[in-house]
Amino acid sequence: MLAKCAAPGRAHGAANRVRIIGGHYRRRLLDFPDSAGLRPTPDRVRETLFNWLGQDLPGWSCLDLFAGSGALGFEAASRGAERVIMIERDLKAISALEKNRDVLGATQVDVRRADALTWLDNSRDTFDLIFVDPPFDSGLAATVLADLARHLKTGGQAYIEQAAPVIAPAGLVIHRSGRAGRSHFALLIKE
Repeated sequence: MLAKCAAPGRAHGAANRVRIIGGHYRRRLLDFPDSAGLRPTPDRVRETLFNWLGQDLPGWSCLDLFAGSGALGFEAASRGAERVIMIERDLKAISALEKNRDVLGATQVDVRRADALTWLDNSRDTFDLIFVDPPFDSGLAATVLADLARHLKTGGQAYIEQAAPVIAPAGLVIHRSGRAGRSHFALLIKE
C-alpha cells in the first residue's frame, strides 16, 4: 500500500499541471484543463507503475484510454514507447493533449477525439500496454475490462485505476496491485 499522495492536479504547487517523472521528458510539466472527473495519476503511483513495468518501454505500442491529462501516455512516450494512442472525448482535454504533444515534440503520440468505449469496440489493434483510467467513480473500467484481453498482445499488460478494487476478467491475471487514498490500481497481464 502506498502512502497518501499529494493532491491530484498539482505539480510544484500549480493547479492543473502534472510532471513527467522519468525518461526523455523527465521533469517537464503538462498543463491540463479543469474538468469534472479529471484526476491525473499521482507521481508516486506512476513511479510505482513504471517500476513494475521496468522503467523503459523501448518499441512498445501503448493505448491510453480516457487520456484526460495524458500523464500516463506521455510518461510511456518519455520512456521510449514507439507508439502511443491517446483516446479522449473532451474537446478542452484534446486541445491540451495536442498542445503538450507539440511542446514536447512527442511525434510518437497520436491524439484521437473519440468515445473510449466506441473506439475500443471498433478497433482491431493490439497493444503491449493499455492504460485504463476513466473518470473517477464512473465505473467505466469494469465495462472496458470485460473485453480488454483481445486488444493486448500475448504477454501484454493493462494498468487499471478506479475507485473499487480491481477484479481480473477471464484472460487476464493481476500481476501487481496497490491503493493510494481512494484509488485502487492494478497491473494485469494477458495469459
